[in-house]
Amino acid sequence: MSEFVPLPEGLSTVRRLGVVADTHIPDRVRSLHPDLLPGLSAAKVEAILHAGDICSPAVLAELSQVAPVVAVRGNRDWAFAGTLPWARSFTTGGVRIAMQHGMGNFWHYWLDKLKYATVGYHFARYKRLLLRSMPGHDVMIFGHTHHAVNLAEDGILFFNPGSAAVTPATWPAPSFGVLTLGGHGGMTGEIISMRRIPVQAGNWVIE
Repeated sequence: MSEFVPLPEGLSTVRRLGVVADTHIPDRVRSLHPDLLPGLSAAKVEAILHAGDICSPAVLAELSQVAPVVAVRGNRDWAFAGTLPWARSFTTGGVRIAMQHGMGNFWHYWLDKLKYATVGYHFARYKRLLLRSMPGHDVMIFGHTHHAVNLAEDGILFFNPGSAAVTPATWPAPSFGVLTLGGHGGMTGEIISMRRIPVQAGNWVIE
């Protein structure tokens, strides 16, 4: 990852960030989870970070109804080729934040698929990739795995909001995240789970 793009001017002083990933519209579901926009509004986020696999530009437009949106590309984001970077690096309140989707390059992507099929999900694989590709940050935001992570290790907060789309019954429920800058620097994370709502023919079915 060599393409680092800073946070747009005017957002460098935000203290409360919503974090979303893997919305997968329309490849897995046709619209945002019904709890997502109300949840972000209730959390009073000042900006929203989307960590990739957005899939449709309409997703960013909808999220921007709540707060300004900053995004990176994921492996399914062909629609954003040339318009979104693969990675962003920025600082707010003295906290250095890196954001990428987390799949790595072509070889990392397919090797991880093989490992996932044979040994399952292990956070350590993604931690190594994140540290190699974007060293020197206090917070590492990523997506891709559809498994939420809110873990401080070695002085770094690793933060994955989980998938905001439909998830298999054996996986964690759909979720998003909130990052809050502390009064004396540092950042804390929260994972907010959403309802497991059935999907039929690509549509959420609220019973």
